[in-house]
Amino acid sequence: MRVLFHHRTRGQGAEGVHILGVTNGLRQLGHQVSLLSLPGADPEQSASKTSPEKARRHPLKGLLEWTRHAPEWLFELFELSYNLVAWYRLRRAVKRQSIQCIYERYSLFMVAGVVCARQKKLPIILEVNDSCLVERVRPLFFKGLARRIERWIFQHASGLVFISGRFQSVAKQAYKDLPPSVVSPNGADLARFHPDERRRQKLRQQLGVQDKVVLGYVGAFVHWHGIDWFVDMMVERLHEVPDLVLLLVGDGYCFEAIEQRVQEAGAGQQVIMTGRLPHEQVVDYLAAMDLGILPDSNDYGSPMKLFEFMAMGKAMVAPDYSPIEEVVEDGETGWLFPAGDRQACIEKVLVLAGDRHHQQKVGENARDYIKRERQWHHNAQQLMGLLDNTH
Repeated sequence: MRVLFHHRTRGQGAEGVHILGVTNGLRQLGHQVSLLSLPGADPEQSASKTSPEKARRHPLKGLLEWTRHAPEWLFELFELSYNLVAWYRLRRAVKRQSIQCIYERYSLFMVAGVVCARQKKLPIILEVNDSCLVERVRPLFFKGLARRIERWIFQHASGLVFISGRFQSVAKQAYKDLPPSVVSPNGADLARFHPDERRRQKLRQQLGVQDKVVLGYVGAFVHWHGIDWFVDMMVERLHEVPDLVLLLVGDGYCFEAIEQRVQEAGAGQQVIMTGRLPHEQVVDYLAAMDLGILPDSNDYGSPMKLFEFMAMGKAMVAPDYSPIEEVVEDGETGWLFPAGDRQACIEKVLVLAGDRHHQQKVGENARDYIKRERQWHHNAQQLMGLLDNTH
């Protein structure tokens, strides 16, 4: 089947990984997939040496960057007006490529995809990662309008793919008469995320942690990920477990404050902060870790890093939000603590640090789970199965 994957994201970070994962999963099943992205935001071209130059020359590129700093009311008006551009681009792509199905990563106020699909009498599957029904980092200005538009979009899609059961239940409760839907959390590419003992030992030697237990964090240093409070509490207890080292990979708003806290606590010998690393190096650092930490999340999302750690055979300590419980079996494929209970998180880490055999066993189970159920072609199979139930 010829599938058009339409999205209105910047195609970076976790969203870019997810888009490419689903795209490659569909191709593994034999489907022809093309991406329709914002100018300069095609994840497939992000690694190209020539695409950045092309992206900078596009007349819409500067405008799209400007919207990041616009007031919320103006940003949302821009989102609404972009439907005209999206509708035109969708119709042209559908015609030129003889598209048989549209798969769209849902964005607030984005009606163009469903309108185009109905006009062309094509099925459209929506992947729901965002909604006006949940608490967002950027609160909505036109929330009532967003909800009315979202209800219409959901009800007129051919099928819905939710990233968690919590997301699905919230939508079903708020909007009646929804089309068939499935719950499809994130996935991982085992070809890219795979254990490599040689790579692991080489980096551990470079870092000076050959004989240590390495607890890793990879991601943005922002408050809602909880890494600030985790380090703040953990540095006071590190002396209790001299063999434990924190390996923190990433950058962000809280980075300097966390770095200062480590120095004040005199814990520099047991905390390594790498800063931002090139994307291709992150796998090496994952290999060097023994287990991972996810201090906080939310009750509807599907954290990408959870799946990447598990694919590498590194189980994670994570809060027991329902989307994480759908993926992690406590003590078998990871370790859960009561969400919001910071002390329980710290105590869990301290206990696990002394049991290397358990770390390894649970890590192996985590990778087996990804191999069995959460590779990207599994996601692709789920979403294509919705076409059998379209009206």
